[in-house]
Amino acid sequence: MTVPEWTIGEFTVRRVDEVVLPPATGPWLLPGATPDVVLRHDWLRPDFAGHDGVLRLASHSFAVSAGGLRILVDTGIGNGKQRANPAWHDLRTGYLDRLAEAGCTPESVDLVVLTHLHTDHVGWNTRAVDGAWVPTFPNARYVTSRVEREFWAGFAMDEPRRQMFRDSVLPVEDTGLLDLVDVAADGTEVAPGVRLVPTPGHTPGHVAVRLDSGGQTALITGDCVHHPVQVPRPDITSCVDIDPALAERTRRDLLTSLAGTATLVLGTHFPPPTAGHVVADGDSLRWTPVAARHG
Repeated sequence: MTVPEWTIGEFTVRRVDEVVLPPATGPWLLPGATPDVVLRHDWLRPDFAGHDGVLRLASHSFAVSAGGLRILVDTGIGNGKQRANPAWHDLRTGYLDRLAEAGCTPESVDLVVLTHLHTDHVGWNTRAVDGAWVPTFPNARYVTSRVEREFWAGFAMDEPRRQMFRDSVLPVEDTGLLDLVDVAADGTEVAPGVRLVPTPGHTPGHVAVRLDSGGQTALITGDCVHHPVQVPRPDITSCVDIDPALAERTRRDLLTSLAGTATLVLGTHFPPPTAGHVVADGDSLRWTPVAARHG
């Protein structure tokens, strides 16, 4: 197996696959993306939607390297976690093997960036060792927005979300590895060329991750954009957006700012080919994929 990768200046970005999400995910997650809506955009097929108009989505991380620095953006669902969503429950995937193939052993990761604290973005924060959940990346600084962590601290969580915090967030926090970042309106740099960009709405402290090197730029979306269908239709919101109206405004502004630029956009739930550019399409926008190399 080879790992899909893209180069942005001195950065190499590799996609670390976890699981392909089941077909039922699309109608649940993005209920406004009905087959009728999806089938109006021929360019979505066959990579991003089936010929039946059902969306295709995936769970993966991005491993970013430059020089000796190794960064992981989001950590997926995780193995052996007790989850209410059947597609996420008690997984047994080869994620860590694929991470190693991408050049990152757990001990070698220097920085873990969490775009937000949702279940399918924090799962590999920890792994089970001798019946306890321990940080998977013991030498890493885990970072997320202070606004994000403080929001959930005051939120009336249901039991599945409390369970997720118990097994995937608190063990990192309790060992002193979680670093809360005050994210400025124009973004905050957490490593050379790596900037957290505020993209609120899906959650209050959600961030995208911008990479700048050698005059080139990439943006890792997190969940401010779940699927390429939202490029022409930023009004399609997620069923789990905390503030759907704000999420739509954030997405619309972000996509407009990216249109026609050379910025490589990497979708955290986009199935292969995963990366591409936002381009004008008449009065609308569309997505143009950029093929990965396989290293």
